[in-house]
Amino acid sequence: MFEHKTEAQAREEILSLVAEYARTYHNQEKEFHEGDRIPYASRVYDQAEMVNLVDSALEFWLTSGRYTEEFEKKLADYLKVRYCSLVNSGSSANLIAFMALTSPLLGERRIKRGDEVITVAAGFPTTVTPAIQYGAVPVFVDVTIPQYNIDVTKLEAAFSEKTKAVMLAHTLGNPFDLKTVKEFCDRHGLWLVEDNCDALGTTYELNGEVKFTGTIGDIGTSSFYPPHHMTMGEGGAVYTDNPLLNKIIRSFRDWGRDCVCPSGHDNVCGHRFDRQYGELPLGYDHKYVYSHFGYNLKATDMQAAIGCAQLDKFPSFVEKRRHNFERLWKNLEDTADQLILPVAAEHSNPSWFGFLITCREGVDRNCLVQYIESKGIQTRMLFAGNLTKHPCFDEMRKEGKGYRIVGGLEETDRIMADTFWVGVYPGMTDEKIDYMAKIIKEGLSR
Repeated sequence: MFEHKTEAQAREEILSLVAEYARTYHNQEKEFHEGDRIPYASRVYDQAEMVNLVDSALEFWLTSGRYTEEFEKKLADYLKVRYCSLVNSGSSANLIAFMALTSPLLGERRIKRGDEVITVAAGFPTTVTPAIQYGAVPVFVDVTIPQYNIDVTKLEAAFSEKTKAVMLAHTLGNPFDLKTVKEFCDRHGLWLVEDNCDALGTTYELNGEVKFTGTIGDIGTSSFYPPHHMTMGEGGAVYTDNPLLNKIIRSFRDWGRDCVCPSGHDNVCGHRFDRQYGELPLGYDHKYVYSHFGYNLKATDMQAAIGCAQLDKFPSFVEKRRHNFERLWKNLEDTADQLILPVAAEHSNPSWFGFLITCREGVDRNCLVQYIESKGIQTRMLFAGNLTKHPCFDEMRKEGKGYRIVGGLEETDRIMADTFWVGVYPGMTDEKIDYMAKIIKEGLSR
């Protein structure tokens, strides 16, 4: 078939067929009927992602390569940050973001075992897991409803002489009070890590400047798991404006090595065999010098290839999420006596991941959720609800150590008991949004 063609011609023909295949057999819009399954999230893609994926596969480079470099540059340019590192998941991104702050290269500001990190229990566990696994102490602060983010009035009470950082997620796209949290961190010399995995595309106005969430603190993280704002299957990113933090992030991602050579390249620094490191012999190969206890958390170039196509569509994804959120909010506005509807943080324009709902007194969440699910609409809890109530905390709870709670977690517990959410992902049509509102209202009237 290809015997009289150049490799470039053969590749062009293959990719043309892939595009035709994708247009024919993928993303065929189906007519919606009431009762059809409406997932809380799903992939939104077309032939561009599939063509990129196959293009990368034909090269068979497999590990990080040209698409990885392209993706890191495109995401950094979009977010207006200096450095971006692609990793294999959002959880790995959070792991690297936290571990970067334990590096000896940070001197007195490094996080050591027993140091404290302020966070919340109403969220996803991997915002907290890295600190616990390292031996740092998470300090849990309550949240507010209907913003579902940290109660900043309790920050000072959470602070101690052991506090080194604040690590928080922007809840389902709604940012926490970045102005107050940033001022608190600056005042006490603390690191600020923004878990931006559920908020990519959210903007926040700070001191007259509109910036993307994830770029205001010292480090930001993203996830590209299929339900998220964009996808590459599995994948994540860590980004920063700080060159030293970027060097540390890259080291932890790439086995902990000191060398900065990208995959497939040697001696970029020009000093591969003439330096002294630790107690190694002079001239020991710099590619095998390790400055940290790291991991291999890179993504593949095939994942990055999908991500590059997704990034081209991403601004439209954000606008559709906002449109869907606003439409659902207006449809449910007359239920305010029974439901607490979500409210955007001041100074923000969220890229909504989902639509959070808290049941008022007299409304049974479980009954309402079961009715909604019975009508084909997928629902989700606010992740852990109260993370400290889960089995992973059993040993620490019994021993009474390993974490601190400031005051109480009353609103966190209320979320655990009364809150759920439905999706607003870009693949949803107005018809589906209206149907969700109709079913929620029906559930309330039962």
